[in-house]
Amino acid sequence: MSKKQKSAPARPAPLYAWLGPLSGYAELGTAGYPRPVRLRLTIVNMMALLIAIFSLVYAIVFAYYDAQTYSHLIVVNLLLMVIALTVPLAHRINDIAAAILLATIEYAALFYFVRAFGRASGIQINYIVAAAVAFAIYGLSHFRLVAAVIVAALLLHIAAWFLYPEGIYSAEPSLLANLYLSSAVTTFCIIALVVGYAFNLADRARAQADALLHNILPETIAERLKEKPDDRVADAVAEASVLFSDLVGFTELAQKLGAERTVAILDQIVTEFDRLAASHGVEKIKTIGDGYMAVTGVSLRQDDHLPRLARMALGLPNLVERLSAAHGVDLRVRIGIAIGPVMAGVIGTDKFSYDVWGETVNLASRLESHGLPGEIQVSGAVRDALEDGFVFEARGPIQVKGVGELETWLLKEERRFPANRTISA
Repeated sequence: MSKKQKSAPARPAPLYAWLGPLSGYAELGTAGYPRPVRLRLTIVNMMALLIAIFSLVYAIVFAYYDAQTYSHLIVVNLLLMVIALTVPLAHRINDIAAAILLATIEYAALFYFVRAFGRASGIQINYIVAAAVAFAIYGLSHFRLVAAVIVAALLLHIAAWFLYPEGIYSAEPSLLANLYLSSAVTTFCIIALVVGYAFNLADRARAQADALLHNILPETIAERLKEKPDDRVADAVAEASVLFSDLVGFTELAQKLGAERTVAILDQIVTEFDRLAASHGVEKIKTIGDGYMAVTGVSLRQDDHLPRLARMALGLPNLVERLSAAHGVDLRVRIGIAIGPVMAGVIGTDKFSYDVWGETVNLASRLESHGLPGEIQVSGAVRDALEDGFVFEARGPIQVKGVGELETWLLKEERRFPANRTISA
């Protein structure tokens, strides 16, 4: 199997699958925002969910120790839980309203709890969370807001430490120990989960970008660009094989079929061409309307580049015939193949592309445009290189624009040899 022949990647599991029935909560209120903003808002929702869970835990702890004495604190925690769960509704206002609301209620609640139990409770360490997650929930585009949120958290942390060495409640040592422990666990868990979640989103975004890059460019070229993005990709290849194909009569047929059906037929044909190319280790360069250009031996060294391309070409006429019958249309493919030196590189900066050019490319294009429907027209050099392994039919000399009179051949099939004989290809 060639390097380019790969099985279809498995569809990744939803980011929130681990939440089970709560997975839908992560995306509440994010519809309608651009993708980068939606990802950030899901982090806000996840943090709100974590705060709601931990607030419920605190309420249970207080109720366990003395529900009557700590009734106000229980109510505050339950209220905090309810507000946190409804935070996604604030996304309707703008992309930072929910995060501001979350920070406001959490900052106020933490200060209230430190006032109740004093700094020995360790509740003030929850403010440290802000330094870790502020960028994740507000985004770099709101840097001033991020800085303000972090500074506010630092000031409140320091103020709580100095203002409340003792709390207004004479809490049991075991309760203070539990509060300190739960504060430490809460802080570590929220930081780890939110930062880990943010990195998970970043990794997925990077993987999607890499997949898109590899879909646009050959794998070796994509890797070169990622390693040295400022370097120009420009290669001279001493010998490569080039194929052009075109669907005969497609333009006229498209005018009759309409846009929707035309696109559906062309999409299936190109998709099948791509699959056939991948199965033979052939690199698709581009499509122009119903035209298809592919090469071998350019971005990846292949000693058998021409036989690979020939085998793919032999599969195209039957493929087009089968798909045409399936769609009830009459289409045939015209193919040209040439071999020789080429140049290749990445051109453009905005909508960049990897392209191949040179006399060999021009010749392959002319062989296709001057070819016959359902046939594979090749140059004499292709016939000479493949004569031992493939069957050809002489077409004779033809006039080729920009070239003059040229002796061409029609590639018919691959030779069949006895089982005890092998050929190199």
